[in-house]
Amino acid sequence: MQLKGKTIFITGASRGIGKAIALRLAREGANIIVAAKSVDEDPRLGGTIQQTADEVTAAGGKALAVQCDIRDEEQILQAIQKGTALFGGLDALINNASAINLSNTQTLEAKRFDLMHDINVRGTFLVTKHCIPFLKKGNNPHIITLSPPVDLDPKWFGMHLAYTLAKYNMSMMTLGWSQELKKDGVAANSLWPATTIATAAVKNLLGGDFLVQRSRKPEIVAEAIYHILQRPSTELTGNWLLDEQVLADAGITNFDEYAVNPGGQLQKDLFLN
Repeated sequence: MQLKGKTIFITGASRGIGKAIALRLAREGANIIVAAKSVDEDPRLGGTIQQTADEVTAAGGKALAVQCDIRDEEQILQAIQKGTALFGGLDALINNASAINLSNTQTLEAKRFDLMHDINVRGTFLVTKHCIPFLKKGNNPHIITLSPPVDLDPKWFGMHLAYTLAKYNMSMMTLGWSQELKKDGVAANSLWPATTIATAAVKNLLGGDFLVQRSRKPEIVAEAIYHILQRPSTELTGNWLLDEQVLADAGITNFDEYAVNPGGQLQKDLFLN
């Protein structure tokens, strides 16, 4: 499967994993709809939709930067309409945008609970809902959601219940869409990194530079996305995949180039025993 000329909608594409995915697919000549909130750069986070779009173009792809807060259904509709009008359709959706807070029940504020569920659950659902009519007409159409395998080990609920609920909801939607859209030939899979990934969220919210040094670069997730999109949508659907597994299936087993600290100890990501 070739990606040249295919159109891919990526949420949260202004930085981190979303941006890495956009740039990897741009190298294959894809059209990227860069959908995210950031039009002005936050010094703590870095990145804007226009910066990503410019880099996509420089990498060999075509880009549309469109401001889109996926909590706002009207913004979702406008982003999809602008992108599909410019590029003539839609072939893949990458549900990357997500919010994280690892507080326990007693310390988590209501607004933080709402934020995670508005973005991770409601936002992911609505973006997918409105992309589906275009994906049904797409070429080898895929929905890929950045969410973990569902592990009912009680520790994942006891440690950060609200975040676990929000992320597991995303994974359960993957199963639902895989069944709902099977007859239409639209694949739906979840992808999760085997290790923590060096992003602003990991540095600012989880473990600072210490955890960053035990992480891999976002490019490993982007490479896994590329290989998923090469698979026939009628054959690979309804899975909770790990990046290492996807790359191993593609014949890639040496992941040293993706380590922030090559040869150093790696930290397993959340939800993985």
